[in-house]
Amino acid sequence: MGTEIHLELGGLALSWAKNHCGPDHGALFQEGDRRAVRSDQIDYAYFQEENEDPTPMEMAFVRKLKQIVPRLDLLGFTLEQARSVYDHWAVQWKEEREANADSEGSPIPEPLSFKEYCTFANRQSVTELDDTFHDDNASLMSRTKCKGRFIDDEATLERIPCSFDHDDQYWSERSYFGSRINILHPYLMLRILAGNAVNLETDVVWQYGPLVEAGWATAAEFMPLARRTETFLIATEGSSDAHILRHGFELLRPEVADFFRFIDVSDRHPFPGTGNLLKFAEGLAKIDVHNQTIFVFDNDAEGAEAFNKLGALVLPSNLRAMLLPSLDAFRSFPAKGPQGDHEADINGRAAAIECYLDHRLKDYPPPRVIWTNYKKEADTYQGALEYKEAYTKAFLKLTPDKLAATGYDTGNIEKVLDALIEQCIIMASGELAARLAASDS
Repeated sequence: MGTEIHLELGGLALSWAKNHCGPDHGALFQEGDRRAVRSDQIDYAYFQEENEDPTPMEMAFVRKLKQIVPRLDLLGFTLEQARSVYDHWAVQWKEEREANADSEGSPIPEPLSFKEYCTFANRQSVTELDDTFHDDNASLMSRTKCKGRFIDDEATLERIPCSFDHDDQYWSERSYFGSRINILHPYLMLRILAGNAVNLETDVVWQYGPLVEAGWATAAEFMPLARRTETFLIATEGSSDAHILRHGFELLRPEVADFFRFIDVSDRHPFPGTGNLLKFAEGLAKIDVHNQTIFVFDNDAEGAEAFNKLGALVLPSNLRAMLLPSLDAFRSFPAKGPQGDHEADINGRAAAIECYLDHRLKDYPPPRVIWTNYKKEADTYQGALEYKEAYTKAFLKLTPDKLAATGYDTGNIEKVLDALIEQCIIMASGELAARLAASDS
């Protein structure tokens, strides 16, 4: 009979293979997701009789769907991508059927809109569906039982754009539901099914233990974390920027931290400063580097000037640049210049990454920006935050326990992380769309 391996949501198989590893789903998981779970491919009576431990055969990666959604987005499998793929396929589906329809046959139904399709797919959670086995080849009564609550949905089901060779086998209500709605890439299906609140709390399981114990694969073939081609290289103006962002992801966004790589600045920054980062970006654009790279410029006068210069270039789709986000909190920030102490808008003038940290430090005065040099092209002054090294050190010392105990305000730096993630999602989604279009042509 062989051994199967599935990617499942609450027992609903979205991807499967037999007697080989099948698609690599490791990027959906992290090492902490590896654990043993019961499997219907294991004869537990045998293990009990032989007094043996079934744990090796039970090994799997298990993670709740709500924790996988951010990873799906960074892989490019967004809900908007699902909409685009579905709409494209629905048009093809109708055209194919119209081309193959008998001239006197019944009219081709209009495919469900993406919204209608999502509404139907999420009308109930996957775990609500009955998984009682019925032999779908035995009788009409058995097939009727398999359809369960969907028995009266034939008109809707006929409008789901399934391919001609779609796997229509089913043996339970849950498998019948899957056979009808599972028409897109499994990751897009997960993104769609995340529209149900109960599904979000349901486990996604990739169980490899049975396949390994049967000798069809080795445990070393099942590794978690984003693959190198799926990660993003983050290039910053200085070493402190890289340290802050890296620590920020590990501390505040650990569920996706493995997607982000940083240039090694442990010894020194290889291209410090705004000008050098701009030259580095221009160089990568000219040599057609294939890494997914984000260039992060400070939200100050020099950073804005470099960002605008880079924006004048036509960058390949795998290179993007961003400024640290402008914040309302920076519109009236303590500053000091020739006119003395005053409140000033430091967005686009002095908001380096240290400005996004918590400035409530013992033995230090309130935060203040000092205006330094005048930028003639931008007709504005460049500023720098006082004691920025102290703010950086305090942040880098934070641990999850200290964060909870001290009440450190992470609101602003989280906005930076989220803005960076948004840029990465845009890039990954564009790259995925290009790959899908190429495979479809």
